[in-house]
Amino acid sequence: MCGRYALGIRASFVRYQLQQQGMQVDNAPEDDQARETYNFPPGAYGLVYRAQVPDSGLRDEDEDPAEASERSDAQAAVREDTTGEDETPQNENENKNGHLNYEIKVMKWGLIPFWTKRSPDYGSLMRTINCRDDSLIENRGMWNTMKQRKRCIVVAQGFYEWLKKGPAGKEKIPHFVKRKDGQLMCFAGLWDCVKYEDAEDKLYTYTIITTDPNKQLTFLHDRMPVILDPNTDAMSLWLDPTVNKWSKDLQDVLKPFEGELECYPVNKEVGKVGNNSPDFIIPVDSKENKKNIANFFGNARKINDLRSPSKDMKEVKIEHNQDTRDTKDHESSENSAPMPVPPKEEGGMKRKLDTDDEGDHHDKAPKLEFTPEQKPASQQSRSPERLTTPLKPATAKKTRSATSNADVSKKPTPVKDGSKRITSFFGKT
Repeated sequence: MCGRYALGIRASFVRYQLQQQGMQVDNAPEDDQARETYNFPPGAYGLVYRAQVPDSGLRDEDEDPAEASERSDAQAAVREDTTGEDETPQNENENKNGHLNYEIKVMKWGLIPFWTKRSPDYGSLMRTINCRDDSLIENRGMWNTMKQRKRCIVVAQGFYEWLKKGPAGKEKIPHFVKRKDGQLMCFAGLWDCVKYEDAEDKLYTYTIITTDPNKQLTFLHDRMPVILDPNTDAMSLWLDPTVNKWSKDLQDVLKPFEGELECYPVNKEVGKVGNNSPDFIIPVDSKENKKNIANFFGNARKINDLRSPSKDMKEVKIEHNQDTRDTKDHESSENSAPMPVPPKEEGGMKRKLDTDDEGDHHDKAPKLEFTPEQKPASQQSRSPERLTTPLKPATAKKTRSATSNADVSKKPTPVKDGSKRITSFFGKT
């Protein structure tokens, strides 16, 4: 079955993509009318492509002949009232050339038949999110009316399926499936329109048709959605509302996808309906995935580049990842993050922090280390164990008397072991 898919794109982008592939799109909803999420669940409002026809279809074989005749006469009267080519189209569902309009319409996932009087519960809705292709072979059952004249295409980026592993299949690993060419996925579907008792508005709903898996997905599940290629004979036949009688040609459209697909494990957080993130359609072991350890250290290198004085800040671009999921507590903290180390520069000096065996930083001040070529000449001969300031020559400055301008001869005072000269103290400063 197909119980979750991705639709994290706007309706305007879907319209553009379909038109680029040669699909006719006469009407489309506003971007805020459909749900935009990478974790699209049953009961949400998605985007459906279909021929713009009356809610009862082009022709209802089950309706009363008198009502059908009355409706045909009304349509004929409308055609007689239209005279010029620039006038309003003869039928709101037809364009100026007399051809049908095609539209992208917002509908609710989980088909509700038109004869339903009250809103069903969620459990009942879940039973109609998918329709098996083999259930359409015989002309009976709840799908019989929809398959005759209410066929559509459900637009998605791809779909999710869970691989069961471990004892009794308790471990479930989500996989994302998409087209290898990067195009939108077009699922074959059915739609219907219902109006509940005492309700003012109509409700449009849809289901996705499933079939046997192709060779790429046999390991994953025993079913897969029917995927049609845009602007092909198969899709044109499926969307043609004038073909309102089920045939072998229509049944043959429902088969496993023959193109190339990509299938890979993704974040397990997609299993919760309330979660939503673009990471859900990225391989879990990809460098693009924020949870990948390689990307974690890659981000540390980016921070290091930003702090490096030799980096041209105008060329640095900070990437921001948006994730609307609720914040959760983690066992780790910022204290365990690796410290960025600025790269060594030519002709400069590097800072070194003393660390113990566990990597914790001491409260010691950082030491400055020089290379032998960078040391001053006065320090190159010093002992590393004890630093002393050399005595200044006696002739460097004459001492004057405090009571006269005459020079006072100064005799050098012998330096005893362990004593310090006051001039040496100030010399250090």
